[in-house]
Amino acid sequence: MSSKSRVRKHGQPAMSPLLRALTTSRTAHQPVTQTMLLQAYAALDALRGGHGSRTLHTTLSRHLLVSQELACGGLADDLLTEIERAHAALVRLDSRERETGKWTLDDDEYARLCAALAIFDSQLATASLSELASAQARMIEGLMRSARLRALADAVV
Repeated sequence: MSSKSRVRKHGQPAMSPLLRALTTSRTAHQPVTQTMLLQAYAALDALRGGHGSRTLHTTLSRHLLVSQELACGGLADDLLTEIERAHAALVRLDSRERETGKWTLDDDEYARLCAALAIFDSQLATASLSELASAQARMIEGLMRSARLRALADAVV
């Protein structure tokens, strides 16, 4: 085994030139963002029609969390409250499903989710793939932190 330490020059980018080019390329950008929007709108449509599932709910929730992270990062930050209201509608939907076993959105919840997805659409059109990846990473970190706190709270009780 080599005992040489690898010292990275200060200022040297951590990303390869090819990966950096892909994260800024609009050609690579559109398929990623269109897929994200399609997943979100398909989940919303299924939930609206009463054909939802835990997986679809989770998909839509995660996209809204990414939208929140993008807003916190400066993309449509003035609309953060609208995104939070849409997420609250999903929390109510989850509670209602646990009580009734049905995935049903009321008109107000549906309108809030449509508005939030319109915001998400504009964020995706503006954000770079690097910003999207960072927002997704922050969303996952937040979910993991939340899960750890719940586990700690359950262990204490």
